[in-house]
Amino acid sequence: MTNPLGGLHPTLAHNLVSTLGWTTLRPLQREAIEPVMRGDDTLLLAPTAGGKTEAAIFPMLTRMSAEGWTGLSVLYLCPLKALLNNLLPRLELYGGWTGRRVALWHGDTSASQRKSILTGPPDLLLTTPESLESMLVSANVDHRRLFAGLQAVIVDEVHAFGSGDRGWHLLAVLERLSKVAGRPLQRIGLSATVGNPGELLKWLQGSSAGVRDGVVVGSRDYPFGIKEVDCDLQLDYVGSVANAATVIAALHRGEKRLVFADSKRLVEMLGAELRARGVTTYLVHASLSLDERRRAEEAFAAGRDCVIVSTSALELGIDVGDLDRVIQINSPVTVAAFLQRLGRSGRRAGTVRNCLFLALDEEQFLLAAGLLLAWERGFIEPVAAPPEPRHIVAQQILALCLQEGRVGENLWQEWLPVPSLLTSAAPITEYLIAQGFVEREDGMLFIGPSAEAKFGRRHFMGLMAVFTAPPEFTVLHGREEIGRTDPVLLADRVDGPRLLLLGGRSWRVTWTDWNRRRCFVEPAPGGGGRARWLSSAVGGLSFEVAWAMRDVLLGADPPAVLTRRASGILAGLRSDGIGRVAEPGTVVAGGDGDLRWWTWAGYRANATLKATLGEIADPAARVSDLFIRLRGDLRASTWPSVRGLADHLVLPEVDEKALAGLKFSEALPRHLANATLARRLADLDHARDLLGERVRFERRLL
Repeated sequence: MTNPLGGLHPTLAHNLVSTLGWTTLRPLQREAIEPVMRGDDTLLLAPTAGGKTEAAIFPMLTRMSAEGWTGLSVLYLCPLKALLNNLLPRLELYGGWTGRRVALWHGDTSASQRKSILTGPPDLLLTTPESLESMLVSANVDHRRLFAGLQAVIVDEVHAFGSGDRGWHLLAVLERLSKVAGRPLQRIGLSATVGNPGELLKWLQGSSAGVRDGVVVGSRDYPFGIKEVDCDLQLDYVGSVANAATVIAALHRGEKRLVFADSKRLVEMLGAELRARGVTTYLVHASLSLDERRRAEEAFAAGRDCVIVSTSALELGIDVGDLDRVIQINSPVTVAAFLQRLGRSGRRAGTVRNCLFLALDEEQFLLAAGLLLAWERGFIEPVAAPPEPRHIVAQQILALCLQEGRVGENLWQEWLPVPSLLTSAAPITEYLIAQGFVEREDGMLFIGPSAEAKFGRRHFMGLMAVFTAPPEFTVLHGREEIGRTDPVLLADRVDGPRLLLLGGRSWRVTWTDWNRRRCFVEPAPGGGGRARWLSSAVGGLSFEVAWAMRDVLLGADPPAVLTRRASGILAGLRSDGIGRVAEPGTVVAGGDGDLRWWTWAGYRANATLKATLGEIADPAARVSDLFIRLRGDLRASTWPSVRGLADHLVLPEVDEKALAGLKFSEALPRHLANATLARRLADLDHARDLLGERVRFERRLL
């Protein structure tokens, strides 16, 4: 290229060279210019820190000027407020070079800042889908005026939306925005880890799929730009949190280390152990206060010889500075999460991506080995929106009634012209009317008294979030908020002082305000605090990861360097695995009331198989990722009848606790809420395949 920055706004290109010292664009950034400038819906793929934000923003700012857009014309959506905060200074800089204003609106934005945005809208607004819907339904926002000039939407970390109900909510809000603006909106998605880019882009396009052009730009190399030969992967077995802390404290001194742990409780425990060993340690998880998290992120970014321990909160593209090492306690349950975390390292020239797995028990060790093997084979979870989002349809009908005041009972579907968002539309509407969530008059729908009673507090804030969070108590030291904790820790019986572990420090509870869900604490220097949070998560391992664990037991080696201790654990697991794995097929083994079919099929396939087996399965047993408990008197002679069930699969039974975690389930007829969850818990294809596989029975069961 004679001009390596050719095609971009000249002032933008000049500043990239003179201010940032850029001499060229990355391949993704060059390839994105043409489709974004042309107005195509686009999915940009690159590893973490691969320049996706710039790949979208540079041509978008160029197009703004070329086409003379005025007012609020571009939205930049993220799944996390922290990610928006991190992006704001960068985008303000880029926008300023082309004379464009950038602003931020989310739950922490002050009233005065919001008023300023409404009075003089920026050219580009950073926000979340929930805040966006709040703008649409707020009586204080003239949404038709605010969004009249909207042309395009950029969705960062689109895979984080596309795999859950927040994705359906995002899609519905984008469809409503298109109708408000009076034009289809160009949709640009940014993603680092996705196994089905074409399908994800088509999903993001919504009603424009097949109407507007869609282009996938970026690396499609296995596995999406992160090759095994470029990585330093190590797997160790440590056996306890204390041992993990000892290893982390001893290794890589003088370096900046990011440690992932997949529970808030584990983050707190490890943080306390590291501090006890004199390691400069910071913690990040969702139950810490915003100020606590910000202080941790800023201190870690500025430090050198330190550790930050985090849940998946730092898995996405938040900048934590010049990182040296990534350490994983136990294992994530998805390859996609592993790739996100791996991608936090190796950003400096001359360094490689790295990850050290420290397993606390043998099950987690096997999971880590299986996950790495699945990755080596080229597997990465496809991003697929949960099927049959009926509860989101109910929520959107209510939100639309708030937005418009009144909407025609036969016209509201025009606001959500995506087939999946019209699932069971008629019975849902009738149920909302029958239950008083919506009232009908002269063919028009409007908010009813039941919706106001259920969701109306604080301007219907309960209607904006599409997931249910377990209840927590706010923990205060004087006027300073430390974070939030599970109320069980404040109610169960204890001998002596009641001690909490939060922020990696122990606190003594001095007073609990049950009505306002607050507790007050003071430091407890002697330690001994406890940490606990309830989880509303449903589901487990995928078939591919669980099956790879089986293959590890059968002799396949994961693509990682194993310590001598880890090699001994693996040899022991393979020895113990005799009787649980077979090649080919699966094994039925056990007895004395504990007969198991070792399917290695993952949670959803096993849930489907258990429901399909009926009386053959143990009805009292919980669903496992790796096996199904069977009736104790089962013999091999009865198995031919089991194989015949492949043509008569049954959806899993739905637990009442799981139903309670389906936000807005109360706005659905019970049978439709059950049908939604049952379908989401099922893996029909792999269950059918397993029923056709060869099964080996232990000799005494023949």
